[in-house]
Amino acid sequence: MADRSLNSAGSRSPRFWLLLGAGALAVALLAWWQWPASKSAEGPGATAEQGAQPQPGRRRGGGAPGLAPGPGGGGGFGGGFMGGPTPVRVAAARQGEFSVYYKALGTVTATNTVNVRGRVNGQLIKLPFEEGQTVKAGAVLAVIDPRPYQVALLQAEGTLAQNQAQLRNAELDLKRYQGLYAEDSIAKQTLDTQAALVSQYRGTLKSNEASVAEARLNLDFTQVKAPISGRLGLRQVDIGNLITSSDATPLVVITQTQPISVAFTLPERDLPAVVERYRDGQALEVEAWDRGDTKPLASGVLQSLDNQIDTTTGTLKLKARFANEKETLFPNQFVNVRLRAQTLKDAVLLPSAAVQQGTDGAFVYVLDGDKKVRIRALKLGPSDANETVITSGLKAGERVVLEGTDRLRDGSEVEVVHDSDAVPASPSEQLKGGGDQSNAASTPASRTKTGV
Repeated sequence: MADRSLNSAGSRSPRFWLLLGAGALAVALLAWWQWPASKSAEGPGATAEQGAQPQPGRRRGGGAPGLAPGPGGGGGFGGGFMGGPTPVRVAAARQGEFSVYYKALGTVTATNTVNVRGRVNGQLIKLPFEEGQTVKAGAVLAVIDPRPYQVALLQAEGTLAQNQAQLRNAELDLKRYQGLYAEDSIAKQTLDTQAALVSQYRGTLKSNEASVAEARLNLDFTQVKAPISGRLGLRQVDIGNLITSSDATPLVVITQTQPISVAFTLPERDLPAVVERYRDGQALEVEAWDRGDTKPLASGVLQSLDNQIDTTTGTLKLKARFANEKETLFPNQFVNVRLRAQTLKDAVLLPSAAVQQGTDGAFVYVLDGDKKVRIRALKLGPSDANETVITSGLKAGERVVLEGTDRLRDGSEVEVVHDSDAVPASPSEQLKGGGDQSNAASTPASRTKTGV
């Protein structure tokens, strides 16, 4: 029994010493952790500067690790609602006009498009035009070999002359028969037969005259002329080819690009303001912008509305007309359309960046004097990327916080480092603001309304 107990105690001794060493190490680490803070806080030789030194791995005054506390015990930002004024940029509400735009996607359509084809059969001998050229109505675009049609015209004219001679002879005979019948020298039947012969020759003569006109028309068709004024496309055939009036491939395509139209759609919720002004005879301005919606291409007016709403999309088709003097619009081009539905006069306008959204709706921080801000609830009207119409809650001239709102509360103290309607701040003041100092986008004079 004694031997078994000794063996059991010997087998547990390594575990015992391992646990004892871990405990001692933990006590040593705890003493090391607490000793520097105690010494700096209670040591008689500690200075104020040493007390302000950050300790590794610890947070002092609620700031970020390794940063000295701010004036109010916060982090190292240098100001905020917990202590000291918050640097802000402000802007004043202004009064002016605001254009309400409706945006849509549109497709440019030519006013007229003509596929030019030959109207008679023959060999193509001339193409007197340049691809992409602007032509007037009646300009010769192609010439078909006219010789067969010149021969046909001569034949028709010969037949006409022959029948004209026969008609004149028959009319002379009819006049003689009438004299003889008056003298009772011939029978009435002979006179009637001659009168019928004259009528027959007159009918034949009309048919001959029609044949001559047809031959002249076919000869004229050997010169293919532009039916409308417009710009030519690329030619589809070459000189020397035989063409027919039934060819599916046109000689060339003409599109009328001045003026030109843009077709687009608007949702039915936007129609009342547009339809009312359109039916009152007002010219509603329409702008066409490029595919990226960054560059204006042309300006026109609303031309027409469709007569029914598409039930599958809930939209109405509209068409605008553009003079297109510089030909910046091409048929089948995709454009962004901006329809100016109305212009609000004397509206209170505020930079959109100043408007905040909360649980109770829109609000702004309004300067109460020069040192404090107050929360003001707003009712908003139309807006664009730069400005928002304020229908109630703010007057023109009142200054609101444009940047720095994330650290504000009702009654917070602020320091105005930049006023959009005042003299530009100095570089040192801009740096003190601690934010993006490019102010071009928020200055009212530099903004361009681009739609709602």
